[in-house]
Amino acid sequence: MGDRGLARFGSALAGWSQRWMPDAFVFALLAVIVVFIAGLAFGSPAGDLVQYFGEGFWGLIPFTMQMVMIVIGGYVVASSVPIHRLICWLASFPKTSRGAVAFVALVSTTTSLVSYGLSLIVGAFLAREIARRMPKVDYRALAAAAYLGLGSVWALGLSSSAALMMATKGSVPPALFNISGLIPLSQTLYTWQNGVTALILISVSVTVAYWSAPTGSAIRTAASLGVTFYGYDAPDMQLEARRTPGEWLDYVPVLTIPIVLLGFAYLRQVIKAKGIQAALDLNTYNLLFLMLGLLLHWRPRAFTRSVSSAVPATAGILVQFPFYAGIFGMISFSPIAHGLAQAFTRMSTRNTYPLIVSLYSVILGFFVPSGGGKWLIEAPYILAAAKDLHVNLGWTVQTYNAAEALPNLINPFWMLPLLGIMKLKARDVVGYGLLQFLINLPVVFFLMWLFSHTLPYVPPIMRP
Repeated sequence: MGDRGLARFGSALAGWSQRWMPDAFVFALLAVIVVFIAGLAFGSPAGDLVQYFGEGFWGLIPFTMQMVMIVIGGYVVASSVPIHRLICWLASFPKTSRGAVAFVALVSTTTSLVSYGLSLIVGAFLAREIARRMPKVDYRALAAAAYLGLGSVWALGLSSSAALMMATKGSVPPALFNISGLIPLSQTLYTWQNGVTALILISVSVTVAYWSAPTGSAIRTAASLGVTFYGYDAPDMQLEARRTPGEWLDYVPVLTIPIVLLGFAYLRQVIKAKGIQAALDLNTYNLLFLMLGLLLHWRPRAFTRSVSSAVPATAGILVQFPFYAGIFGMISFSPIAHGLAQAFTRMSTRNTYPLIVSLYSVILGFFVPSGGGKWLIEAPYILAAAKDLHVNLGWTVQTYNAAEALPNLINPFWMLPLLGIMKLKARDVVGYGLLQFLINLPVVFFLMWLFSHTLPYVPPIMRP
């Protein structure tokens, strides 16, 4: 099957899913029912499962808000005037249509290692700017390239929900802490195995993006898709004029500067006391991006306007994470977690466990499109089985991270902010995502299996 055939097949798949598959929230509700029935099958009384669901439902509000702030922080930084000017400068580099697609893929994947929220927005803005400057580039391929960070390497980078959660005191639920303890970033994100994996996946993704980009008569431009560009600029370049004297402080940086200095001073204290590796957790990471966004927007009105634009992209997190937390409660407090851990242990060996975890994470990722939410469901039995088999716990987290990102290439859940900016539909993008999925899947499985042999088992760190 040629490139055009794969693109048509992917578009047909996306169209079918949009016609027949329900919203991602419906999958969360279905998961609650499935886990409840599983709990009954494992011998838990219905009354106990109801209690576990209710106790877990609101038990992860801090983690939910941390995930929301990752998206908002990435958006406010990406939409600021300085970053917008940087995007315009970057957009001047590509000279050919295929080169433009590969360049967007490179920017998307590399920035996703810093922040998936930043990658998603920067990638969309960069793709739009390139399409405005190069009318003959394929707009669908540009959009797919802008989304690549979310489907390849984001979870191997600094905004990894699972890795940051396991390294953050207070974010690990007590029931999970009793299994795994804390897993510092030195055992997950900062391993050389993780760095090599990210480098290989970026190289593969960029190469596929280049060779799959249409040329000649096969190109579908933005104009042919009904997308027009009319004076697009960074949001805070379009602020309305001050209307009353009381709004004076909204338009000057007199308050911005001392607040930013205060935030950076605190971050400096934390890094000095703990070291940069131990200091980087969800709280300090989000504080860094909010302070950076406030500084880049300069004026309070520009900052709050950008935050308002970012909030709709967090709706899925806000409404779905409590249900994931309820699922986590039913799994971790009932015999389900122990039964699944035993099943994983029975069907696996230390040699095959990374492959089993990878396959399971990919399959579940189609139904629970959330790295953090899905980790809450998988972690209790994934890590318990890893302990039983003496598989490195940190690499188990990274195996989950690398595999769970792959379904994002097809599932439109996280595409929504990008599709809104680029004014496209999921069916326009998923065809290229399908191609990336088919090629990256065996690469990820092989790397997870290979590098698992280079890492010894480390007992859990059970300090409070």
